[in-house]
Amino acid sequence: MSSHFFGDTAVLTGRSLRHITRSLDTIITTAIMPVAFMLLFVYVLGGAIDTGSDSYVNYLLPGILLITIASGIAYTAYRLFLDMQSGIFERFQSMPIARSSVLWAHVLTSLVANLISLVVVVLVALIMGFRSGAGVLAWLAVAGILILFTLALTWLAVIAGLSAKTVDGASAFSYPLILLPFISSAFVPTDTMPGPVRAFAEHQPVTSIVNAIRDLFAQQPVGTDIWIALAWCVGTLVVAYSFAMVVYRRRIS
Repeated sequence: MSSHFFGDTAVLTGRSLRHITRSLDTIITTAIMPVAFMLLFVYVLGGAIDTGSDSYVNYLLPGILLITIASGIAYTAYRLFLDMQSGIFERFQSMPIARSSVLWAHVLTSLVANLISLVVVVLVALIMGFRSGAGVLAWLAVAGILILFTLALTWLAVIAGLSAKTVDGASAFSYPLILLPFISSAFVPTDTMPGPVRAFAEHQPVTSIVNAIRDLFAQQPVGTDIWIALAWCVGTLVVAYSFAMVVYRRRIS
């Protein structure tokens, strides 16, 4: 059964990736907005923001990476919605394939597309002066956090794609996720914020994830932030996956 699932998922992921290669503009579009934010904050607003860091691009990059993922998963909801509307799920149901492999194909395609976008953003950051003395293990830890974050948000996108009534509704859910880093430690230290805003910023998931990635890049002790970040990512992933499978079974039953 497991080999059947993995084989089906591989075939369907290949199908989804072929769609991506035919429309590379989606990946380019996903990377453009975070890069624009990075250029705006570093070259226009950076001089007015005191982060206590020598390089504002170093301070900013972790939050920009999360925005890149949040904007990228909107396309997953969009593609899933189109597949639902085209009736392809019903056709797959008549074939001897594992049910969940259809969803996992969309999720893995999202992971690949987002990783490409993240690489593009990091390359631009390097051109802008981003530097890190982090070793291989630290970079692997950053990659692991970003992969978990991508999977968690992608399963949220699956729920939106399966539940939406319109194309706009399928992708609109990502807007709050894109805005969330702006009320966190991604752009400015939380201690500069008013009381209620600071309380929210310090206890929402993006702040712990951003702080953990920033400390890993800066070769600083990550403390409890990395465990809180992992707990948020894994917890969101488990809950989102569970709800997505429930919604999927209801839609195709």
